[in-house]
Amino acid sequence: MITLAALQMKSKSGDTTANLARIEEAAREAAAKGASLLITPELGLSGYGAGDVISELAEPADGPLVRQLQAISVKLGIAIIAGFAEKAEDTVFNSCVYADGAAAPVIYRKSNLYGDYERGLFTAAAPGTVLFDHRGVRCGMLICYDVEFPENVRRLALAGADAVLVPTALPAGYSGTFIADHMIQTRAFENQVFVAYINHCGADERFSFAGSSRVAAPDGTLLASAAPQGEVLMVAVLDPAAFKVSRSENTYLADRRA
Repeated sequence: MITLAALQMKSKSGDTTANLARIEEAAREAAAKGASLLITPELGLSGYGAGDVISELAEPADGPLVRQLQAISVKLGIAIIAGFAEKAEDTVFNSCVYADGAAAPVIYRKSNLYGDYERGLFTAAAPGTVLFDHRGVRCGMLICYDVEFPENVRRLALAGADAVLVPTALPAGYSGTFIADHMIQTRAFENQVFVAYINHCGADERFSFAGSSRVAAPDGTLLASAAPQGEVLMVAVLDPAAFKVSRSENTYLADRRA
């Protein structure tokens, strides 16, 4: 069982210093509320709509931004998941990092890039199964559009994930509303996992965001939800043992046929 905090955030485009300070502020508040893990949005450190400057801000996984996240984690006693542009292998990936104190960071790279904007900035990674244990709960990571492909969540569930943690930059509009209001709970229910889907809010120079961050339980209920507008720090308890009945009744993983 873990207490999870999630920051629906309005990033400042191209201002990693301001965004890092906002994440530290949220981490301090989350730790005070008893959370051991804070999730923030896709490319929250650079701002999603910053454009070509994102490539200029790209850093390796052992660069200053990740080291600063680790330092915040050590200081406040809370792990952090944050989205950043990762420079690696002579290219740039849309990545997120799990920073837990002084331990080696865990990196996930987005495999399903959305639209010409992302494809012009990033290289798509091969689909991957990135898992880590957080205080006894097995967690996997995806980024935004990845979660809309059911095979990505199913792959993590089959690998033993209890929770799938998803920084996102979901745009405002009909499809965004449908994804937040229906798809996230469905992904949780059909795989009997927790799904935390954490978005930006407001707008930057290129995009308006849907907000509507969600934390869904294995039985499809919402443990926490945010409004379409405004920053908010949500807190939810993820207790796999509390959903034994749901898993016993909805045995999709055991009953599937290849």
